[in-house]
Amino acid sequence: MPDQVGELIKEIAAKHGIAVSRDDPILILQTINNRLLQDGAKAQQARLDEFKQEMEALSLRWGNDAKGKAERILNVALAAGKEAMWQTMQEGAGSTVKSVRAEIDEALVRATAPIRDVHRIGMLNVVASCITLVAAAIALWATR
Repeated sequence: MPDQVGELIKEIAAKHGIAVSRDDPILILQTINNRLLQDGAKAQQARLDEFKQEMEALSLRWGNDAKGKAERILNVALAAGKEAMWQTMQEGAGSTVKSVRAEIDEALVRATAPIRDVHRIGMLNVVASCITLVAAAIALWATR
């Protein structure tokens, strides 16, 4: 402090041309001013520390809120993706069933015509066998 007081006395003398001694009452104002500045700086630092703590708490809360919202959005998107995948699988299975059914129906139509032909041939063979049996019976009866 004495060093500051000495500098202040020199500055007053240089600027104003007035000589001030160390015990001059005007220097009391300088001491009070310095004290007020120090107290103000401490108060500002305390306020800044409080503000910093509040900002950190807000930042943490916002981070947690953002994380929670992101998780909810992700879960909704995942559920929507699963639902879309399920619907796509259902549609794919339905179209596969339709195409397999169409193939089977077509194969049955193709197989039905030869089966009918075989059935007709079988019926003609039975008729021919019956005619042959009748002719053999007539021939046997005629020879007796």
